[in-house]
Amino acid sequence: MTALHITDIEAAINYWRERAPSPDGVLLSPEVRALAEVYALMIFRHQSEIPVDGFPSHAMAAWLVWYDTTPDTPCIAICSTSQGDEKCKGCGRSFEEVQYWTAMEPAEKRAVWLRITREADSWRFTRYAERAAEKRSS
Repeated sequence: MTALHITDIEAAINYWRERAPSPDGVLLSPEVRALAEVYALMIFRHQSEIPVDGFPSHAMAAWLVWYDTTPDTPCIAICSTSQGDEKCKGCGRSFEEVQYWTAMEPAEKRAVWLRITREADSWRFTRYAERAAEKRSS
């Protein structure tokens, strides 16, 4: 079952808080309110993920607007699955994830992003992240 992680709900809430700030510090935009209701239930139930099935449509609409601001693919144009690796050394996705990426739903893509970010063992998170940090410190 596909689910959304609480960190994505938080990111979407923060996106909407910045895009549509509260005029008085109390009132929330409809998008923030919709996402905050889901977030509050997740906290109350001690859930880190919530199934996409049954996700309120108004909250999903707000989440999808945030999702459209995120990078679509973790690809760094160094694909070792084309060389026969089961897991890409460049981005960390499996052969199947690379192959079917364009057919995946947004929540499925975010689940992959979460996994590869947690693993942080692909070149996206090691070799190239280190190079980017070196350039910033120079």
